[in-house]
Amino acid sequence: MGYEGLRVETRDGLASVTIDRPSRLNALDTRTIGELDTAIGALAEDGEVRGVLLTGAGDKAFAAGADIGELHGLDAEQARALSRRGQQVFDRIEALGKPVVAAVNGFALGGGCELALACHVRVASETASLGTPEAGLGLMCGYGGTQRLPRLVGRGRALEMLLTGERVGAREALRLGLVDRVVPPESLLAEAEALLRRMVANGPLALRAILEAVRGGLDRPLAEALESEARLFGELAATEDAREGTRAFLEKRAPQFRGR
Repeated sequence: MGYEGLRVETRDGLASVTIDRPSRLNALDTRTIGELDTAIGALAEDGEVRGVLLTGAGDKAFAAGADIGELHGLDAEQARALSRRGQQVFDRIEALGKPVVAAVNGFALGGGCELALACHVRVASETASLGTPEAGLGLMCGYGGTQRLPRLVGRGRALEMLLTGERVGAREALRLGLVDRVVPPESLLAEAEALLRRMVANGPLALRAILEAVRGGLDRPLAEALESEARLFGELAATEDAREGTRAFLEKRAPQFRGR
């Protein structure tokens, strides 16, 4: 399928999704948001794809935010619809059921930061900077940032970032837990892909269940979350993959998972 603002490539079980608008610092206009939705939907259905690497074209920006020209002059109903659309797409990324690793290669600001937050793991270049500067435009995050950022870095630090609009560099983002690894810019994609391949070497049904358990359990009472974990564990134990994985361990060989 052809895209105008994205490049989607698949190789050896992994998909690479690149926001390809470098002249606009990979800004997330409504067309690109729609293309992301289409691409993620297609990757969800592609049984050959085990994981997704998400990045931006060039070395300046992962995604520099929403297209400000599209925001100017919106009325309340139009802006609400725009927010819900972005939230829906980013929710689909978080709920994909396959690991999504963001390779943050420069600016990840506003909607771009929110996109990185929706990914399961974030690997950042040493030159990356992340932030939510919307308040300086008289706006606020609309694609999930006010909810995901506090869950990662804590309420107080998230509010400081949201209310001041400050950017943080890669090392500070790592200290806060906003990103998970920081690597030299020349090795960013290789490091992110290596991490993703370590994940997808494991059982795909197990990965899906882990993602579901963590995503669904964070905002539930512990007893409910533990019951969900037990249910998912039970379902996994009865799969062919679990039998293969445990048998391979006992036989001292590599497992051959089939997603069944």
